[in-house]
Amino acid sequence: MKDRYAVVGNPVEHSRSPAIHAMFAQQTGQSLVYERLLAPLDGFEATLRTFVAAGAKGCNITVPFKFDAFALAATRTERAQLGGAVNTLRFDADGWVGDNTDGAGLVNDLQKNAGRPLAGLQVLLVGAGGASAGALGALIHAGPARITVVNRTLDKAEALVAGHAHLGQALHVGLAAATLADAPAAQDIVINATSTSLAGAASPVDARVLKPGSLALDMMYGPKAQGFLDWAAAHGAEPRDGLGMLVEQAAEAFLFWRGVRPDTAPVLKAVRQAIEAAP
Repeated sequence: MKDRYAVVGNPVEHSRSPAIHAMFAQQTGQSLVYERLLAPLDGFEATLRTFVAAGAKGCNITVPFKFDAFALAATRTERAQLGGAVNTLRFDADGWVGDNTDGAGLVNDLQKNAGRPLAGLQVLLVGAGGASAGALGALIHAGPARITVVNRTLDKAEALVAGHAHLGQALHVGLAAATLADAPAAQDIVINATSTSLAGAASPVDARVLKPGSLALDMMYGPKAQGFLDWAAAHGAEPRDGLGMLVEQAAEAFLFWRGVRPDTAPVLKAVRQAIEAAP
């Protein structure tokens, strides 16, 4: 039997992860099957335990279960511990191991696929929820001059920054927190990690955060991200959606499970073509 993996969440029916991991497996010669697994909102742990009892080796976790997965992991990687959320589980014989590949996926997409080395740049991270928590540590490791976390409520932004203050100090990266209204102007990189795109909103921050040549990335992809992408382009920035981040974080998960890193470039190209060809 092939090793079993899945993406677990609610909803999951539109997830591109099965197609991505199928291409990874074919490319690397790994024998596995990857499926979608819908978990009831009050039945995440039961769903996982049934999956493990059937011989599963691991899974990805999407909304709204990343904090639940963190609690269920017997051990956690350093980046999962720092982010306080788990998006990847490996079901080892001696306990479940939790990881968070979101931040590495984001940074790899920005630096490799978008060609934007982050060292020395001014970065604006919009939102202070789970998506930002998973990304901030990896962004700090990339060595920008300063990262400002802005959020509708200041206390959440301040708490996220405080939890990463020691890392910022160790790596000489400035960290700051502010409200959406007080977001600093003329940032090199603007990352929307809020859920505003789900409602079709253009941007949760004012256009003054951009400057000519800024890169503005929305963690969403497809039609949901279009409002933000149009807003960025209209104000002279380079728009980018979250599809590259999705593929890159999947590659990190694949490495965590299988010990081999797939080549993401052809997979990203194929997935984007499939999305563009869809009716």
